[in-house]
Amino acid sequence: MRVHTSWLALLAAATLTACSSGESTSAPDAKTETQAAATVTLDDVLAHPRRAKEAARDQFRNPKETLEFFEIGPGKRFAELWPGWYTNATAPYLAANDGQYIAILYPEGVSDRLDERVAKYKETYSDTSVYGDIEYASFWQDGGPILAEGQESFDVLVTYRNVHNWMGRGYAQQAFDEFFAALKPGGILGVVEHRLPETAVQNPKGSTGYVQESYMKDLAAKAGFEFVASSEINANPKDTADHPFGVWTLQPRSRVPAPDSAEAADFNAEAYRNIGESDRATLKFRKPK
Repeated sequence: MRVHTSWLALLAAATLTACSSGESTSAPDAKTETQAAATVTLDDVLAHPRRAKEAARDQFRNPKETLEFFEIGPGKRFAELWPGWYTNATAPYLAANDGQYIAILYPEGVSDRLDERVAKYKETYSDTSVYGDIEYASFWQDGGPILAEGQESFDVLVTYRNVHNWMGRGYAQQAFDEFFAALKPGGILGVVEHRLPETAVQNPKGSTGYVQESYMKDLAAKAGFEFVASSEINANPKDTADHPFGVWTLQPRSRVPAPDSAEAADFNAEAYRNIGESDRATLKFRKPK
């Protein structure tokens, strides 16, 4: 598997330094062993110049902490559903560390617009020297199983900010059921979603883009998952989850009312931009062994 020369040089330098130190160390813990097994670390990938555009969002999306929480690591079959922003971190890391990145895209023929998005995605991440040989799968409402015939199941499957979309179309439970079927026994499901406070009323259509943790936990439990842990990695206490245009009022969409509308008179766009991106639940589930 090919990796960038700079990464190989970094590895070689680190190896020479370690061999020449002559210092003995105690047995490493599990985390240290994982780091030692990594030819290229997440820090290496996240600092690469090709992520310059995405890096502006790191303060809100916390890719290193999020991926580590979802147990990304060398040798893993790691699938992302309807991928985008995270691909430029996850795929290179796995490609350089004997892992496999699987992009679960829209199936062909849903719409011309989605077909164009799929084609653009495949073109963008076509450089195998960086992203490895990305494997593909598909998911859509009533679209059949995620895994194609003969395709190996996943160690980890993650989804970022999608649950409200499935609620709006009425197939959120189907989604979690399909994830369960696609994971290996013991496999991890990671979910990041705009978080609605438990004191609010959950719209079953998820029309504001916000979803309660309890609602997602219930979907996962009905599918057969065990809840493992939640994290405040992607929390944003500035976000009240109550905005004129739902979550799309905030960055990165930053939707504003029409200039001649009644809403425009009292709308403070700068105040919403200063909130940043949404408050997000980060949940980890496991398929029982």
